[in-house]
Amino acid sequence: MAFAIIETGGKQYKVRVGDKLKVEKLEGEKGNPVSFDKVLLTADKSSVEIGTPLVKGILVGGKIVSQGRGEKKIIFKYSSKARTRRKKGHRQHFTEVEITKV
Repeated sequence: MAFAIIETGGKQYKVRVGDKLKVEKLEGEKGNPVSFDKVLLTADKSSVEIGTPLVKGILVGGKIVSQGRGEKKIIFKYSSKARTRRKKGHRQHFTEVEITKV
């Protein structure tokens, strides 16, 4: 079973055909194709190809399954001497992608 390591949104992901993963927000509608050109490594049963830093001529393809927002994270800052409090929430945007081609 072939796999690849790709980089998107400042993070690295190990992907195979059929995998679904949540990455930083990508532009596009549901069902649109997307390709990842920053491939760091590709491997199958017989060979491994490591990039320096990227593997040339390899594209990993996928399609957008959904766009969404993650669960709310609470940011709370407290200063005991000044008795100040700040509470803030954040929901990160993400894109769920299904890998179709390695």
